[in-house]
Amino acid sequence: MTNFDQIKGKVKETAGEAVDNDSLANKGRADRAKGKAKEAADKAKDRAKKVSDDTRGHFAE
Repeated sequence: MTNFDQIKGKVKETAGEAVDNDSLANKGRADRAKGKAKEAADKAKDRAKKVSDDTRGHFAE
């Protein structure tokens, strides 16, 4: 899953490298890292919800 921060970051990083602008490239890398962290957090939240739902279902039987 790709999110907006990762796409935005890749564009900034590529543009920064193309025009030799280290600041812009670094901001792009930071945006990509932020996007990856959000994605990991969302996946962890989804897994926790699934475990919770599975546990509730087990005890409801």
